[in-house]
Amino acid sequence: MGAMILGAHVDRDDPVGEAIARDAGIVQFFLGDPQSWRTPVLAHPGGAAGLREQAEQAGVQLVVHAPYVMNVASSNNRIRIPSRKLLQQTVSLAAEVGAIGVVVHGGHVTASEDPFVGFANWRKCVDSLELPIPIFIENTAGGENAMARRLERIDQLWTSLEGSPNADRVGFCLDTCHAHAGGEELAGLVEKVRALTGRIDLVHANDSRDGFDSGADRHANLGHGQCDPDGLAEVVRLAGAPTVVETGGGLAGQVADLDWLRSRL
Repeated sequence: MGAMILGAHVDRDDPVGEAIARDAGIVQFFLGDPQSWRTPVLAHPGGAAGLREQAEQAGVQLVVHAPYVMNVASSNNRIRIPSRKLLQQTVSLAAEVGAIGVVVHGGHVTASEDPFVGFANWRKCVDSLELPIPIFIENTAGGENAMARRLERIDQLWTSLEGSPNADRVGFCLDTCHAHAGGEELAGLVEKVRALTGRIDLVHANDSRDGFDSGADRHANLGHGQCDPDGLAEVVRLAGAPTVVETGGGLAGQVADLDWLRSRL
């Protein structure tokens, strides 16, 4: 295995500069307001071509996180249809900047609904997308009717996507905080996930402020939360995928987290 590519989630104004400040090989960022339905507009002064060239010259990989408001699994047309549109807009712009992929949360259906409604909606979404770059579906921490909280649901989601013409363009993002808070032990998790999805394309290395199976999506700096530290490091090591920390504390906090990881890999 070669050198691990490590980085962080950063502000969108100057992602490559943020990468250099962290000695990072990859950065993740939003293209627009993560809580907005508006069409994403790139903040970089050089536009998509300028950001792409800057990242290539610096040797920095880019990954885009889709807005939080999206839920392509929803049975509500007023949520599902705009979610598909916004996801396509995000993927198209991310491809222009040369991103390796777009991270998107698995979403959920309501407590009274059959989860297979959500799986079917995911399949329709994937079938209809134009994917010049892949999407990475991320496991989530909470919700009993979430599409990607527990391994059983991830298995069902991936089964629903089998046979889609775009199936090979759907990857997986494994978040350690979400797994811990969602009720999945980190030790041995990489092998279990790969058995279901066949791949792990990105890791979100985050500690958890809350306890195991709490359902709470609250990140903590590495070594300062309730995740099993050995299990967290094992996920990063065995996944062998680019890894991003989505932690607080600004530059100093994320640099400390990256040093924490490097010391254990």
